[in-house]
Amino acid sequence: MKHYSRYIVLFLLYTTIAYSQNAGTAGAFARMGFGARGMAMGNAMTAIITGDISTYYNPALSAFSEHRTAAATFGILSLDRRLNFLSYTQSVKPKAGLSVGLINAGIGSIDGRNRDGIHTEDYSTYENQFYLAFSNRVDERISLGVAVKIYHSKLFEEVTSTTVGFDIGACVQILDNLYAGLSIQDIGSKYKWDTHSIYPDPEGKTTTDKFPNLRRIGLAYLLPSNIGVVSAEFENSSEKTNIVRMGAEYNFMEYFSVRSGVDRIDFSDKATGAKPSFGFSAKKSFGDWTPALTYAFVFESYAPHAMHIITLSTTF
Repeated sequence: MKHYSRYIVLFLLYTTIAYSQNAGTAGAFARMGFGARGMAMGNAMTAIITGDISTYYNPALSAFSEHRTAAATFGILSLDRRLNFLSYTQSVKPKAGLSVGLINAGIGSIDGRNRDGIHTEDYSTYENQFYLAFSNRVDERISLGVAVKIYHSKLFEEVTSTTVGFDIGACVQILDNLYAGLSIQDIGSKYKWDTHSIYPDPEGKTTTDKFPNLRRIGLAYLLPSNIGVVSAEFENSSEKTNIVRMGAEYNFMEYFSVRSGVDRIDFSDKATGAKPSFGFSAKKSFGDWTPALTYAFVFESYAPHAMHIITLSTTF
């Protein structure tokens, strides 16, 4: 087994790039977006304080939550990838809010073969992120927040890594219908890999992969009479990437909304291709409960098929 395991490990590292929005750097799965609503709007969610709020984009947003919201999301992706989400958000009286969430991603059905080309077994890899976010409105128009994130990744057999990182954020109401959001993500996050368990000395090594530090600033404008919202944001990273995102949501009626967006608008020479998306939500109230079905269709430039993201949620 050990005489060809290095090739399997290298292949697993390569396949994780299929998630990447930042040159295949560590934690790429956690930069895909969160839930069908956010991904349908091009992930331009840093300043959006209406609807099903997601603190994945900005930990300061939960203080604006008016309801308790629980959601489960699963993705249908090509290349044997999986991407799933769980989240719960609620307000904490009088002016705070909290949110917890989980992201699960992985790649399966990786064909393992020995040096003679004979199939041995199928391999898989996975990554998980658990986060806890808290925010407080220090003023009627200003909210500040922080999130603690725990990552755990299994690359191959005993090759695993766990790390802790932080997000900080702010959200400011500039005008009655205009909000600005600021978020700095993955402060201190990094994987540390030790391959001594599968490689004999001196081939076994310990390496560290740092997550790119992301800095987002966004604007969201709430359309009159609660008919929708438009948003735009800019993201810069420690890997010297610069990305623009845009999104829009329109409420046809109280219980049906449509949305669209574009993620990863990059004008550099290393651009990986813009990701247009669209989707909808349908919901119905039953007393104090309002279950909803949300769907997103997301194009991927270098994948054989687009992503289908489905979220089942309820407010109560």
